[in-house]
Amino acid sequence: MSDRPQPEDQSALDKIRATRLEKAKQLRELGQNPYAYRWQCSHTLQVLQDKFRDLPTGEEADLEVSVAGRIMARRFMGKLAFCTIQDETGTIQLYLEKQRLTEHMGEDAFKRLDKLSDIGDFIGVHGTIKRTEKGELSVYVSDYTILTKSLRPLPDKWHGLTDVEKRYRQRYVDLIVNPQSREAFRKRALITSALRRYLENQGFIEIETPVFQAEAGGADARPFITHHNALDMDLYLRIATELHLKRLVVGGFERVFELGRIFRNEGISTRHNPEFTSVEVYQAYADYTDMISLTEALITNATHEVLGTLHLTYQGTPVNLTPPWRRVTMHDLVKELTGLDFTQFSSVDEAKQAAQAAGIYGLDNCTSIGHVLNQAFEQKGEPTLIQPTFVLDYPVEISPLAKPHRDKPGLVERFELFIVGREVANSFSELTDPVEQYERLKQQSEKKAAGDEEAQPLDEDFVMALEYGMPPTGGMGMGIDRLVMLLTDSASIRDVIAFPILKRED
Repeated sequence: MSDRPQPEDQSALDKIRATRLEKAKQLRELGQNPYAYRWQCSHTLQVLQDKFRDLPTGEEADLEVSVAGRIMARRFMGKLAFCTIQDETGTIQLYLEKQRLTEHMGEDAFKRLDKLSDIGDFIGVHGTIKRTEKGELSVYVSDYTILTKSLRPLPDKWHGLTDVEKRYRQRYVDLIVNPQSREAFRKRALITSALRRYLENQGFIEIETPVFQAEAGGADARPFITHHNALDMDLYLRIATELHLKRLVVGGFERVFELGRIFRNEGISTRHNPEFTSVEVYQAYADYTDMISLTEALITNATHEVLGTLHLTYQGTPVNLTPPWRRVTMHDLVKELTGLDFTQFSSVDEAKQAAQAAGIYGLDNCTSIGHVLNQAFEQKGEPTLIQPTFVLDYPVEISPLAKPHRDKPGLVERFELFIVGREVANSFSELTDPVEQYERLKQQSEKKAAGDEEAQPLDEDFVMALEYGMPPTGGMGMGIDRLVMLLTDSASIRDVIAFPILKRED
């Protein structure tokens, strides 16, 4: 009888748990700890698979090995048994013969394994390597030890953990039974390592900035708020690392970055999680054109290092990351897609009327031509940007921390990188004029006071830092989760965050 009930069959689960607790008790009575302290492995399972790939059928290698893993399948047939175990690297079959176990462990060794082990248990074995007559590379076991007794059954191997919500809530089970989930998080680790390594090789250093902040600035987002009891003061979880990293540039660090967690009190979707990871990079004596080159190199280097190619497929759509990537201004892209030339409008009402005629909606709160332009871009432009595209030169109204464009009045030197219709990176020629920065943040704080919860506060200490002088600086922020989604072909941001925020089940 299968010990894998349907997920909703709680009574069956309770019976299985009770049975397994009894087995753990019996192991103790036999002098065996069902929760061992350690096991010394000689090889990982994938190393054995690779090392003996060419071992002929029926042959046994003259090598004693010691391996461990979780039992994922088991079959007992008379005096023979076959188990599949899994470690972090892969799987291998255990070939268990009653006579061999009896010789090494005593008369009841085979029977004890049959009666007291279950799928999900961790087991350690010693033995030799053999390829069975059916061609399966196996550890020919001489002795075994149950290392951890599993009290709950794993999902049925034919159906896996298919409940998406449960996969996120019980990620530990998802990782056990879904190799693709383990691979996604392995790739995530490799991607973040590659990003850090590239930046360090370019002379950047990583410095950690505060998570708790008196003013949550650096982005347009609603922050989380908490309270420090000893200081009796409210604090915010950071919504960006930008303003503190810029303080470091003021202090003399010319190439600085931080890769870390960001917290924004916003909705949850396939693209958004309130807790996510970003990397922000600041380079003195550079501008946004330098950041274009850095961003392109940073992503292509990590992609090639992890995937071995710059040609990939995301949700069935081919994506080519071979540089150079397309560069287009926001004005030109909107004109190309809608026919609207926002440089020709003389008033916000004229811009709204033309935009509405082109099918742009949600313009009631737009108070400038730049705001209308941005709405047109977000609705008509973003979804079309499948191949990597740098969109340049944004309206000043939506870019309070960027330097005015040196050639285009009303715009700033800013780009956003889009791939598969999603923003992946954001960059400025950073605003270094403290007087203008004060005025822009003052306008933002007035919007905040009027009820805009995503407007930025007036961080007077940051303005004071700028008054000491910040060199010309290029800055860039990149969303790590969205990049990992792209490089692992993951449809939802929850697929690349190990433990995403979820609504309470009760």
